[in-house]
Amino acid sequence: MELWVIWLILAGILIVVEMLTLTFYLLWLAIGAIVAAVIDWFWPGSFVVELVAGCIIVLILTIFTGPITRRFHSSKGFKDAVDELVGKQGIVLEDIAADVPGIVKVGNETWSAASNERLLKGDTVRVVSRGSAVLQVEKWGG
Repeated sequence: MELWVIWLILAGILIVVEMLTLTFYLLWLAIGAIVAAVIDWFWPGSFVVELVAGCIIVLILTIFTGPITRRFHSSKGFKDAVDELVGKQGIVLEDIAADVPGIVKVGNETWSAASNERLLKGDTVRVVSRGSAVLQVEKWGG
């Protein structure tokens, strides 16, 4: 497999993960990978040049767009997509115990979830808060 194809696959994976996290940093890495793919396509076998050029692009994007993304995140009315899960209804896909997280489905997404009470598969839950990757849920109506 050609190296430029591998760079494009890496860029695609980073873009998909970026769409899930909305941090912009993975997007900059994806753009760096695309730049590396373009360089490899024109000058195959120049891995070091591709790597350095990709890193420079990522560094430039991170430095110059950091203030823009901070301003965007602190703007009035901005709400993180994950924060919008709070208050939504979901369903337990894997049992949740007080000290053992399980799996819930909220909308079309599945999440790891923790609860202070035991919840069984099929229970309807409400999202109370969210951590970095784990939702805190409680039984709907309970």
